[in-house]
Amino acid sequence: MSCSLSPGSRSDALQHGTSGTLPHFLQEPDDAYIVKSNPIKLKCRARPALQIFFKCNGEWVHQSQHQSQEHTDESTGLKIREVMINVSRQQVEDFHGPEDYWCLCVAWSHLGTSKSRKATVRIAYLRKNFEQDPQGREVPIKGMIVLHCRPPEGVPVAEVEWLKNEEPVSSDGNIDTRADHNLIIQEARLSDSGNYTCLASNIVAKRRSLTATVVIFVNGGWSLWTDWSVCNVPCGRGVQKRSRTCTNPAPLNGGAFCEGMSVQKSTCNALCPVDGGWAEWTEWTVCSGECERQRSRECTAPEPKRGGRLCDGAALGTYNCTGGLCTHNLLHDAKPQGLEGSSDVALYSGLAAGVVTVVVLIVAVTLYRRNQSEYGVDVIDSSALTGGFQSFSFKTARQGNPLLISSSLQPDLTVSRTYTSPICFQDSMDKELISQEPSLFDPLPDLKVKVHSSFMVSLGVSERGAEYHAQKAHPQTFPRGLAPDYSGVRVEGTLRGRREKSLLAPHAPSTPSRPPLRTSGVLGHAGGRLVVPNTGVSLLVPHGGIAEDTTWEMYMVINQEDSKESQEVLLSPEVTYGPPGLDLSCPVAMTIAHCAEVATDNWSIRLKRQTQDNKWEEVMSVEEESTSCYCLLEAQCCHLLLESPGRYALVGEPLSQEAVKRLRLAVFGSADNTNPLGYSLRVYCVDNTPYAFQEVASVERVKGGRLLEEPKTLLFRGNSFSLQLSIQDIPQFLWSIKPFTTCQEFSFSQVWASNQRPLQCAFSLERYSPASSQLSCKISVRQVKGQEQILQVYTSVVESEKEVVPFFTQSNCTTMSLTGSRAFKIPLSIRQRICATFDTTNAKGKDWQLLAQKLHIDRNLCYFARQESPSAVILSLWEAQHQDTGDLDSLASALEEIGKYSDVDNIYEKQSVMTSVI
Repeated sequence: MSCSLSPGSRSDALQHGTSGTLPHFLQEPDDAYIVKSNPIKLKCRARPALQIFFKCNGEWVHQSQHQSQEHTDESTGLKIREVMINVSRQQVEDFHGPEDYWCLCVAWSHLGTSKSRKATVRIAYLRKNFEQDPQGREVPIKGMIVLHCRPPEGVPVAEVEWLKNEEPVSSDGNIDTRADHNLIIQEARLSDSGNYTCLASNIVAKRRSLTATVVIFVNGGWSLWTDWSVCNVPCGRGVQKRSRTCTNPAPLNGGAFCEGMSVQKSTCNALCPVDGGWAEWTEWTVCSGECERQRSRECTAPEPKRGGRLCDGAALGTYNCTGGLCTHNLLHDAKPQGLEGSSDVALYSGLAAGVVTVVVLIVAVTLYRRNQSEYGVDVIDSSALTGGFQSFSFKTARQGNPLLISSSLQPDLTVSRTYTSPICFQDSMDKELISQEPSLFDPLPDLKVKVHSSFMVSLGVSERGAEYHAQKAHPQTFPRGLAPDYSGVRVEGTLRGRREKSLLAPHAPSTPSRPPLRTSGVLGHAGGRLVVPNTGVSLLVPHGGIAEDTTWEMYMVINQEDSKESQEVLLSPEVTYGPPGLDLSCPVAMTIAHCAEVATDNWSIRLKRQTQDNKWEEVMSVEEESTSCYCLLEAQCCHLLLESPGRYALVGEPLSQEAVKRLRLAVFGSADNTNPLGYSLRVYCVDNTPYAFQEVASVERVKGGRLLEEPKTLLFRGNSFSLQLSIQDIPQFLWSIKPFTTCQEFSFSQVWASNQRPLQCAFSLERYSPASSQLSCKISVRQVKGQEQILQVYTSVVESEKEVVPFFTQSNCTTMSLTGSRAFKIPLSIRQRICATFDTTNAKGKDWQLLAQKLHIDRNLCYFARQESPSAVILSLWEAQHQDTGDLDSLASALEEIGKYSDVDNIYEKQSVMTSVI
């Protein structure tokens, strides 16, 4: 709209503005909200302006609805016009346009028009019901608290305020009330307990959410142990105690009471008094002038110690060297000449007879020892025990090689072969060795042996004439209908031999939650090994443990039910071996992987066994000595010597907050089947044992998940703090994540007593566009006041790949039982020679105790002492300990050390370690 000015109106133009000036708005209409039924006012003001009108929703407002005012600006002399209209609730509700109700002002001057901004008018409201009310929480002290609140729908959007016990909560370094209406307390304090309410308000009303009660509890903690009490016996083996109280801190607000024992007992040995003992008499002195000979002894074998009694008896002995005929130095003067001469003759005759007797004894002993040398051998002098240790080779020996028994004999591959792993045999040469198994049971020939190298020793010709006659072994016999090789055969727990008898099947629940992992095999007198693949669990049955002409169908089962040991931390799988009526002449060696960090003395680890009424009884503590069981605890696994079939498990009691469990962390990813643009990330936290991770692998194979990052180990401390998982660095312009899932948490008790069950949390992501095919982010897994690990994810979400089997499994490993010599590292002939030499103490100090010391398994020697063959049990434990290394060097080195220790000369000849083998 425009107007032309007549000459008569120029004076009016000068009053309203200068030439070339359009209206300028001094006030434009503001957005407004209609509260309840109260109308709102919209106002405009401009200069210079002849007229101002409102236009709402594209239509002019009638002039009668305008309220106008006009006045002159005193500083400029220009006219200022102000216009105001009322907008009612009815007007807004009756409008049904594509956008909100709006109005603007149009101002006229002589030179043209100007428009103001659009002002929207909306009806204000606030719903009554919250979209999400906060939920009550029970949180351990110093744990994280997250209370979620989503206010009711409203216009304008409601502001949120948090109340604690009806008092406002303000943000500080520990409390954040600004995070998307949520209340976040980083580290809970006792003072944070209370009733929390979410208060939402806008210009219409205020709404209160349901009240959420937050309880901060304190789990009990053990105080430091008191000093050990004095041994309760004055002398010998006794008991001493120490105690602790659940006051550091004491349980509060329903917190858990301390787990474990408040009193600990330990054996002690009080030093006893040592009574004195006489040493050997000295030699008699020559006959003195008083016709006496003397000898003496000292109270030094042993000397009296710690209040012990002195020796009883005389320290000096005398006797009359002339039979009582000489007294007081007068006999020599009174003796006749003839009597003196006869005494000398008798003395010399006696001496000559004694010399002849000694010579005869020496000749007899020499002849006896020469005769015995043809039938026995000392393992160190002849080095017969190490004959047969050879380097790994499948080539036939060169003719005339002096390291072989005879140049015409073919090398026995079953003796010289060593394996790097007892679990799988995949190559053709292993199959060839298996087919040659029966040759080991042929009668052994008479051998002469000698060690030619301190590190790599082989059977050879003795240069010192020492011979070893191997006893002829009975050929292995099997019951009718059974073949010599039973690897991989499924069994039901029966005895086969000269007669058959039924045995009970292993105890198993009627409705297990997961199928058991089981392996079995038929083992005979030659022994063997059972292995549950990819679980770190195996069982070694020594040679000779099963009677001749008898075979047992043995099995080993890993229990997959929820553990009943709720008061203690399960550190290993529960493993059962049987059958129950198994009759063995020596202990078996069981290997079980565990997840405890045993580098420090923060654990009390015990071996437990399940009784017939399904209760668990303690077998032994791994730190104590026992004659019923032997436990060799290593960093990743535990080797047990057991004599009774049954179900066993390692449990732990933390002695301090520094006790650590190893967790394995892994992240898998797969597409969301319900959403073409969705993608799921699943993070697992599981005890760091091979067995515990198998369920993760099997579950992910079914889901088609792919391992996105190499699994990592997290050291989880027993400090009562939770485990938090959060996803970070998500590309916000490409991906979105499901609300309230970016930070998730496992409580301390969930992780600490996971009982081998994998803990899993999921992050659900969605692409904004199908073109977004790459996903990169980080997943932080951290224990509050503990260790943190970062899992880096970088993957293509649209790749069509075959299922990826995680690297920590061996899907093609099917060998679960080995029989005979294939199961052992030490050849049978060498094992027999070692046992024959070390089971009895000899003059050079070589016995089974020295063997155990050199093999570093010399703790709890009282267990070996009660065995029929201590050396055989020690070697079985060594076999279990080294089943994955396949290396006999450590055993050969230990035997070499024993040779040096015993000061035996010319035992090991110096020659090249490597021998040419064709």
